[in-house]
Amino acid sequence: MIDLSVGKLLLLAVIALLVLGPEKLPSAARTAGAMLRRVRRGWDSVRAEVTRELEAEELRAKLKEAQEATRAAMSQVRAQTDVANGTLGSVAQDARKLMHSTLGETPAAVAPPDSSNHSEAHDDRAG
Repeated sequence: MIDLSVGKLLLLAVIALLVLGPEKLPSAARTAGAMLRRVRRGWDSVRAEVTRELEAEELRAKLKEAQEATRAAMSQVRAQTDVANGTLGSVAQDARKLMHSTLGETPAAVAPPDSSNHSEAHDDRAG
């Protein structure tokens, strides 16, 4: 950026006074100040917009990472659920075989229990 010391500013003010004269110097100073304010506001606006865009891009990246992590977690949950279902299925099958062997029945003769079998058993006990 431009390096302006106090001496340079004083020299600039003296040159402006000599060139413009005492009548036009105040209006020229107001105009220069207004222009500097507009430039500064514009610069601040651009800087704020760039900052917002960078923050938005950062949020998008974090969202993408979170989505990928969620997908990975869901995949692990599905895999563990499949393993658990397989294990429970084999335990249930083993339990049926054990039950059939202790009752002396063949596994094909006894169907897995459903809701209709339970209601009939309940009716037999009630009557």
